[in-house]
Amino acid sequence: MRRCIALVLATLIGALIALPAAAQWKWVDKNKQVQYSDLPPPPGTPEQDILQRPASARRAATPVSPALSSSTSPAASGAPLAPKGVEPELEAKRRQAEQEQAARKKTQDDMANAAKAQNCARAKDALRSLESGVRMATVNKQGEREFMDDAARATETQRARDVVASDCK
Repeated sequence: MRRCIALVLATLIGALIALPAAAQWKWVDKNKQVQYSDLPPPPGTPEQDILQRPASARRAATPVSPALSSSTSPAASGAPLAPKGVEPELEAKRRQAEQEQAARKKTQDDMANAAKAQNCARAKDALRSLESGVRMATVNKQGEREFMDDAARATETQRARDVVASDCK
């Protein structure tokens, strides 16, 4: 019984150790040397020179029927052809991420434009009030009301004009 358990355990350990070796690439390089790596061969390596791929990198070969007319090909329909080696799922995810990023940017721009319009409206209202000549007051640090003198009114009027100039374009 102990031998059986030891044998099964040794087999499992051996299988676990050999598992990373299954994720290896094997190809013939330009100098006709067989290369092994966990990375794919360099671009430009012909398909017939790739001897082994990891299981996750295997692509299902889809035979092209000669009966297909040129009008049904993606190039004839105006659809862009995917570069060799680009997976359609990854390309779709990339396009979706770009669309989400563009939507986020548009939302942020819309929010910034809305805030700018709101600031513009407030500045115009304040400028109208300041230029009307009505007696205005502010609250100081102690919470007491202080009426604006001519210097404070001129300062506030200039500040409101600056905000109108910058936000009301």
